[in-house]
Amino acid sequence: MIPIRDTAPCNTRPYVSWSLILICSLLFVALELAPDRIHRYVIFIYGMVPARYTNPEWALAMGYPTDYFLSFISNLFLHGGWVHLLMNMCFIWIFADNVEDRMGHGRFIVFYLLCGLIATLVQWVYTPEVVMPVVGASGAIAGVLGAYFFLYPYAKVVFWVPIFLLPLFFEIPAIAFIGVWVIFQMQKASTALMFYGGASDVALWAHLGGFVAGIALFRFFLRKDYPE
Repeated sequence: MIPIRDTAPCNTRPYVSWSLILICSLLFVALELAPDRIHRYVIFIYGMVPARYTNPEWALAMGYPTDYFLSFISNLFLHGGWVHLLMNMCFIWIFADNVEDRMGHGRFIVFYLLCGLIATLVQWVYTPEVVMPVVGASGAIAGVLGAYFFLYPYAKVVFWVPIFLLPLFFEIPAIAFIGVWVIFQMQKASTALMFYGGASDVALWAHLGGFVAGIALFRFFLRKDYPE
């Protein structure tokens, strides 16, 4: 199933959401076109490598700059592949515009980055020894989903089911879609914790941390002058 759009109305143009999609996409294309040496440098320096902060001696031996924490935010703008990028941008396109509408542009970008920061911190806490970079906007997007879950629970999410490329479209309530997404993340995270020490090839803890952060924080960022 491929999500296409939602049915919740949006009263303002989501300039911040569009800008996030543009920035992430341009950065990804630029890195894909860059030499491998530059690509690897950017991903490892500006992606969040948990062991870099857990084991300073190892980080120093590997040549990482010391006292450098920008990666807890910069990793939100980097992606590991086309599918990773397209899925995250699709989620921003569908869900972020409505949350931005309810918060306003300035409040929304602060909310987005704060959820992403918390998501990255949670990922670091649960996988402190991982030496591969954590990248992707999904932790911040999970915060957006947390807000959307309460703001638009009965909006419909429209899906395309590509059976023989036929135009088969279905609608399900957002509360069901996001609920299933959360259950899936929890199941995968529990399995990783029990059998792999919390490690996974997907930043599951960032997803869960961002979602909880979004639920806890979204009320503080809502516009008071939003038309009911």
